[in-house]
Amino acid sequence: MHRLIRNWNKFLNESLNEEIVFKIPFSYEPHTKLNQRFWNQPGDKLDPEIRERLLKIAQDFIDSSQAADAPLKDITFTGSLANFNYGPLSDVDLHVLYDFSDINEDTELVRDYFQAAKSVWNFTHDIIINDHEVEIYGQEASDPHTASGLYSVLNDEWIVKPDREDPKIDYKDIRVKADAIVSEIEKVEDLLEDGKYKETIERAEKLKDKIRRMRQAGLSDVGEYSVENLAFKTLRNNGYLGRLSTTKTNAYDKMMSLEK
Repeated sequence: MHRLIRNWNKFLNESLNEEIVFKIPFSYEPHTKLNQRFWNQPGDKLDPEIRERLLKIAQDFIDSSQAADAPLKDITFTGSLANFNYGPLSDVDLHVLYDFSDINEDTELVRDYFQAAKSVWNFTHDIIINDHEVEIYGQEASDPHTASGLYSVLNDEWIVKPDREDPKIDYKDIRVKADAIVSEIEKVEDLLEDGKYKETIERAEKLKDKIRRMRQAGLSDVGEYSVENLAFKTLRNNGYLGRLSTTKTNAYDKMMSLEK
């Protein structure tokens, strides 16, 4: 294990090509315990004060949404802070679960609505619990769950209790996938530089969707240590996904600007 981690750290500090250097601010080595600032009760149950705070945050999100009167299925805590793979940049992933058909028969419309509601809420709030940012989502209860840890905040019990596992990391494939995405991001930035604002927005949207599908495919097939998910985390933690979003926003702003 220690040799694997040393090799991984060496990889993270090597140049993927002559221009790109990726560094990850946390190790992918699993911890021996869950984060004890969250899971400090017998049986690794969620800290009661944190649970109450998450329930209040979820309720405020619900009350501000168009689904305030719909039957609630669950409120869950998932992601790396609900397993052994947490790090300094891990979010508190808080999910509010519904049967979307209880809200509107057009379930895709509901899904799109919650995507927008999530973006507005997370943009307008900066909630930090024990140095970790809270991200909240509205989710269809029947959607498959791919993370290794899933906790019902509503019922105060594990739905899927995580097991610690040693990662098997394919350094070469991570390098190839991350490098390819960076090249595409740079092409989008070039379009902005050339004043092709509409094309910049279209390419950025397609690339963001491609990255999302890449990550989901890896999670569904292999799990959190998949090449696709680790490539995604490498891109995110080195600011490339932020650069892509900023490029899209700047293109829109310039396209909508008018100078007389």
